[in-house]
Amino acid sequence: MKYTFSLLIILFIGCSYTTAQTYTLEQLKDSALQNNIAMRKGRLKIAAAKEQRREAFTKYFPNISAVGVTFRANREMAEMNIDPQEMLSPETKAALAELAPMMAQILPPEVLAGLGNPVTMSMMKKGTIAGVNAIQPVFTGGQIILGNKLARIGEEVSHLQLQLSEKDVEAQVEQYYWQLLSMHEKMRTLDAVEAMLGNIEHDVQTAVRAGVALNNDLLQVQLRQNDIKSQRLKLNNGQALVKMLLGQFCGLGLTPSPSPMGEGSNYLFEIVMPDSQQDILLPSPFGEGAGVRLLPEYQLLEKNVEAAKLQRKMEIAKNMPNIAVGAGYNYHNLLDNDRHFGMIFATVNVPISGWWGGAHAIRKKKFEEQEAREQLTDNAQQLQIRIQKAANDISEAQSQLALAQQSVEQATENLRIQRNTYRAGTSTMSDLLEAQLMHQQTLDQRTDAFVALQNALLAYRQATGQ
Repeated sequence: MKYTFSLLIILFIGCSYTTAQTYTLEQLKDSALQNNIAMRKGRLKIAAAKEQRREAFTKYFPNISAVGVTFRANREMAEMNIDPQEMLSPETKAALAELAPMMAQILPPEVLAGLGNPVTMSMMKKGTIAGVNAIQPVFTGGQIILGNKLARIGEEVSHLQLQLSEKDVEAQVEQYYWQLLSMHEKMRTLDAVEAMLGNIEHDVQTAVRAGVALNNDLLQVQLRQNDIKSQRLKLNNGQALVKMLLGQFCGLGLTPSPSPMGEGSNYLFEIVMPDSQQDILLPSPFGEGAGVRLLPEYQLLEKNVEAAKLQRKMEIAKNMPNIAVGAGYNYHNLLDNDRHFGMIFATVNVPISGWWGGAHAIRKKKFEEQEAREQLTDNAQQLQIRIQKAANDISEAQSQLALAQQSVEQATENLRIQRNTYRAGTSTMSDLLEAQLMHQQTLDQRTDAFVALQNALLAYRQATGQ
């Protein structure tokens, strides 16, 4: 049973290592473009804008509606009193007076008595009304056409916003990637420093045993080794955090699984890193881009101007007459008998008092359109400035990288000289460790300069739409 349990642990450890999947930079970008929340929201906005455009198109068709009402009142809604005496002219009254003896012989007395009394009539105590009507707009001042154009602009804007989201997502993935590369290179530097300090410690221990060196020199080396261990711990934690951020951003998972060896974390994915900075080809010279007018940012500003222009026209259309024609089929039994009938009709709605406030609303939209045009001009100039700044940053980053490389070469030579002079007994351990620290700092500065150049190139590609 003991051996079986040990075998299960070994199998679990083996599976935990084999399930990790490696990703290149391009694969990380593809995963982020598919799974990032910003991309998913952008695609949902496009779907919503498309449905809004389809909804606007339905306004061209007739508006068909059906209505049904049934009611019962506590008393009749219509009532009238009819007085026969008031309805007869004097000539008719004289003629009836002449006929009165004859009518008295024919009609019963009670009927004769009621002929001259008022009669009360009432109706519509209960009833049902139903109908189906279709109304086709003929003239709405252009509101339907303008609404469809605005809906199409909304869909185009959602596509442009998705393009911007794609650029931002790819840029964020690259920034995480270069951050991991920086930590990876600094970890390689620590490996080299540890190996160097190990050799120095061995030489010092030999010298101490021979009595030609002091224990203080050995303590200085050991303190420096402890400092390197502390730096390695910080780098490990930093790599773990950036991996978690990258995994969440690309949809690859968030929580790392515990390492079976108790060192760091065993992630379900790994990042493919180049063997050295020299393995990454730097684009030289960099491209000129697509031009400001082809950038999604500029096109969004143009769409904003176009939408403001249509909204001004829409405000004018709201104050224009509306004409519509329609047809319907209706039924009611308000007079205690069923009535079915069809009809055609036309409606005209002329907003007269609406112009009192409508004129101010139109002027407001005109000012908003002018504001959008001015914003287009201003932001276009800012885009040009951003491109120029990104180009300047590349030139500066290239110069900084060249200086950092020169510093590495000088620090390497200084370290070699200090190590030789320490072995010859003409310099102290403090001088040697200071030279070693300076060498490590120049290596880290070169790594930072290299990553800064990559970020500058990324910013230029973003600014120029490459």
